[in-house]
Amino acid sequence: MDVALRDHLRQRRDDDDDDMMLFFLPMLHILGSSSNIVREKKRRHTSKLSGEEHVQKLLQGHLKNCRVAFRMEPEIFKSLASYLRREGLVRDTRIKVEEKLAFFLYMLSHNASFEDLIEEFGHSGDTYHRHIKHFFDLVVPTLSKQFLKPPNPNHVHQKIERNPRFYPYFKNCIGAIDGTHVPISISPDKAAPFRNRKGTLTQNVMVACDFDLNLTFISTGWEGSATDARVLRAAMNNGFQVPLGKFYLVDGGYANTPSFLAPYRGVRYHLKEYGEGRRRPQNYKEIFNHRHAVLRNHIERALGVIKKRFPILKVATFHKIENQVKISVAAAVLHNIIRSLKGDEQWLEDQAENVQGNVVDIPDGDQSNDQGSEQGNNLRDTIAQQMWIDYQQHRSN
Repeated sequence: MDVALRDHLRQRRDDDDDDMMLFFLPMLHILGSSSNIVREKKRRHTSKLSGEEHVQKLLQGHLKNCRVAFRMEPEIFKSLASYLRREGLVRDTRIKVEEKLAFFLYMLSHNASFEDLIEEFGHSGDTYHRHIKHFFDLVVPTLSKQFLKPPNPNHVHQKIERNPRFYPYFKNCIGAIDGTHVPISISPDKAAPFRNRKGTLTQNVMVACDFDLNLTFISTGWEGSATDARVLRAAMNNGFQVPLGKFYLVDGGYANTPSFLAPYRGVRYHLKEYGEGRRRPQNYKEIFNHRHAVLRNHIERALGVIKKRFPILKVATFHKIENQVKISVAAAVLHNIIRSLKGDEQWLEDQAENVQGNVVDIPDGDQSNDQGSEQGNNLRDTIAQQMWIDYQQHRSN
């Protein structure tokens, strides 16, 4: 190939390259402009209201909006916020105490994720992580010491003292105890102990209440495979105490002892069995079981109220396990605070499961426990037989 031909081919190739660049440069400019458009930040929270204004709107607006958002009335919300501020548990920063409380209550009331909170209140995920962590780490444990207190052992509750069906037989009774299962989410390698007899993953939570439906003790975190009796034994080994001469009412899944009085096994006692038109009790065991069930029903009512108010207790959550066990404590504390401030419970009856997640199938209760101490059986017999004697005398008059 001679020199002239080679120079000619090189010139054509250079010209072709220039033509290609003239074509691609405008295209690259257009694409670059498009990518800038794609990368342009868009505001995620488009509401005209700030998070603080949104909270105030809920507190000052229709009563139902506040109840649905925070599961309590506005005046109770405000009282709780004032208490947290006064005690120094939550402080005003650029975000006020009311808004921080709203974050936690909205999460608890709806099983809301950080993404849900971003959508609702407009702050960053880091903001919610920091404040929710503060409630779990400081506020919930501190409030539990203040608002979950054992009953006064020297006081006979008026529901017992003023009712001849219960007094003097249950004068030393200070409350009722039950176990309830709360769903959890946990990694597969740790799940086996938490699988209950229904096959779902839960923690077994022990709860005690008084006859005003206030919770007086809660023990959380036990595996779903653990029996109620085992959880109770563990609680006693970790500080739960029953004053000498006093007792709690328990169901048939617990051993009958002087401190934990259970019904007679194999004897009818469910409240529905004593409805209108049904036969009256036929012996001392039946009358004891019936009256025992009426009083012990307080714990079932208390658990019913708290699970209606906070249906997060019926679903698994996204939190790490150490915070999942604190959710039940938080719900118990808030239940007591709301009751102490005369919060309404009737509105809960018509509420749908206003929570994200699938409701988990959980066990109803443990099978009957054959164990019992001689002292416990003697105490139960003494109470039941005196109850039967008085009942027969009253019937004959």
